[in-house]
Amino acid sequence: MTVSKFGRRGFVAGGLALAGTAKLAAPALAQGQTRLNFYYPVAVGGPITKLIDTMCADFERENPSIKVQPIYTGSYQDTIAKTLTALKSNDFPHFAILLSTDMFTLIDEDVIVPFDDSDQAWIKSFYPAFMENSQAEGKTWGIPFQRSTIVQYWNKELFKEAGLNPDVPPKTWADQIEIATKLTKRDASGNTSQWGMQIPSSGFPYWLFQALTTQNDVRLMNPEGTRTFFDDPKVVEALQYWMDLSMKHKVHPTGIVEWGTTPRDFFERKVAIMWTTTGNLTNVRTNAKFDFGVGMMPFGRRGGSPTGGGNFYVFKKASAAERAAATAFAKFVTQPDRAAQWGIDTGYVAVTPAAFETQRMKDYVAGFPAAAVARDQLPLAWAELSTHDNQRVTKALNDGLQAGLTGTKPAQVAMAEAQREAQRLLRPFQR
Repeated sequence: MTVSKFGRRGFVAGGLALAGTAKLAAPALAQGQTRLNFYYPVAVGGPITKLIDTMCADFERENPSIKVQPIYTGSYQDTIAKTLTALKSNDFPHFAILLSTDMFTLIDEDVIVPFDDSDQAWIKSFYPAFMENSQAEGKTWGIPFQRSTIVQYWNKELFKEAGLNPDVPPKTWADQIEIATKLTKRDASGNTSQWGMQIPSSGFPYWLFQALTTQNDVRLMNPEGTRTFFDDPKVVEALQYWMDLSMKHKVHPTGIVEWGTTPRDFFERKVAIMWTTTGNLTNVRTNAKFDFGVGMMPFGRRGGSPTGGGNFYVFKKASAAERAAATAFAKFVTQPDRAAQWGIDTGYVAVTPAAFETQRMKDYVAGFPAAAVARDQLPLAWAELSTHDNQRVTKALNDGLQAGLTGTKPAQVAMAEAQREAQRLLRPFQR
């Protein structure tokens, strides 16, 4: 992403963005140069850092009174830990990209400020599904940036070999079992050489599982983040369905499936259908040496997926001038043309409807319709699991899922235990 990609139109949009924010703290912004530390969750090096570096340089070029220093802080888990530690020192971030699900943790730590004094038209410009993990207690705490949903990818060549229509992915849970059965290949000894489908379950299995619970029309938590519903019969049913794919229908690998190796398994034709983030879209487009499809998730009682990904957060410890400058940056990079280009470059979903109305995005979708799948699924998307004491509550669910998927415990027992632990952790927050 370079300045020339945005041209004069981008310059004007950025100027307007700063003007809208400066309304809150114009005196502070006028007092000379403001320097910002920006924590971003990626390891050093690679194409994403180049995009972020360019984004910061473009912003500084249009806003010479503000300097933004991107600091690459590893994974999301590394970044939240480093952020909370640094905020206790004098060398701290002024703003950061952190998981949208970190919202309640950051509120409880009393380290972030809401965006409610910002331009309300801007706040309302984002897709409502992304705001579910960005707002609480009547306030907007996070601004969507690199957001995603889960989609299904399928190998069209393997569909043809199995006598299936290569342009039609599974539409329902029943379809999914039938199609995956036809796609699963075993040799004479019974060893599987090709799985019908694969849902990764390492790292953050709760997120993939939440696709199944969303499709089974049951939410995992209340909007206040104070209660979970892990032992709801529909949640148990969703886990049983996931377990049955491997244990009963034998169309899915057994045990824990690695998140990181799932795209590679897909590229190597070890699996015909995979569920993963739309953030992998560019990766798949680059590395799949076969014709592939991207589709909305199959329906159970309904369709849908959880949203995912990261939001901008601005920290309370920053001065008024620094908070205003950080907000100006968030506004700059979420302007329609820039949000569109970010989505094109990375595979994340452009976060506003206006971004999809830009000519650059229209041209991109016309040539690559898969880029619109995640957007089209957003009306069915729900908030990702997020509660107070989020990491420990999520761990309780992950432990239950792993117990079920490895066959250690029946689905009902695993979810009942997860619910008891979550309830214990959340009791202090239930007023």
